[in-house]
Amino acid sequence: MELDILSIAQRIPTEADAYKFLEELRWGSGQPTCPHCGCIDDHYFLTAKNGSARKTRTGNLSQRRVWECRACHQQFSVLTGTVMHGTKIPVRTWVFVIFELCSSKNGVAAREIERKYHLTPKTAWFLLHRIREAMKPGPALPPITGRVVADETWLGGKPANRHGHRAGRGGQGNTAKTPVMTLVSRETGEVRSRVVANVRGPALREVLLANTDPQRTHLHTDSASAYRSLGKGFASHSAVDHLAGEYVRGDVSTNQAEGFFSQLKRSIDGTHHHVSREHLDRYLAEFDFRHSTREVSDAARMERLMGRVAGRRLRYTEAR
Repeated sequence: MELDILSIAQRIPTEADAYKFLEELRWGSGQPTCPHCGCIDDHYFLTAKNGSARKTRTGNLSQRRVWECRACHQQFSVLTGTVMHGTKIPVRTWVFVIFELCSSKNGVAAREIERKYHLTPKTAWFLLHRIREAMKPGPALPPITGRVVADETWLGGKPANRHGHRAGRGGQGNTAKTPVMTLVSRETGEVRSRVVANVRGPALREVLLANTDPQRTHLHTDSASAYRSLGKGFASHSAVDHLAGEYVRGDVSTNQAEGFFSQLKRSIDGTHHHVSREHLDRYLAEFDFRHSTREVSDAARMERLMGRVAGRRLRYTEAR
């Protein structure tokens, strides 16, 4: 199934069609799964009395497609228990924005979604963050094994642009940049990025142990001193010395992580302009997801995302 904006617009001219489209992506040709009790194949579709829409408690007509589970007698739709649960945004808008976020290499700014789909700024921002929440990997994610590239970078503005900047040792000065560590599997191309407190050994070790199986992992890094002791716990550890002008030695390199950082930084600077540390983990999940699925089609990427939307709720709380 090949998808683009025009083909999606033709497939979902109504809200009911948008529901059907999401059902196809989530459930395929099989039976839906009840989000209340987990029953898989014992439900029936509730047809509206007029055949197309039903009245809500506010008196409005809704084209929401509703199912009822025979096991627990609870009603549900394809949105129930997902990041879209309880949304007041049209489902057609959800489909278009999900496709844009899955297919746009540089991401999509909340202001652009606000303008294109006639949403308020807060609604557009929250909509995108709920989709990014679904892009996060699940808690039962298996560890990466084989050849794994590990590297770190700093995200944020230049220290020299800060008010009251004073250059310190090495001309760096004080900085509010956020350190990020990224792991790249040389075998599968999967990327996992995490915000870290600093780039010292204990912080890096926590990320490595949470995402790899050291006994089956061959670690590739640069010559940063923190990796000298960390590498001893892995099946093998190879490093290239950037200070000596060495960037590739045989199959050892950190170029895979450097390439990811290049795309990440250009996209944040050019599309989002600024990302706070508080929400950076979701932006990293977005870029990890797109980079890890870069070899598949936009339709397949969108289908994979819909497989992650269940069981995740992100509630909006305005700061006071």
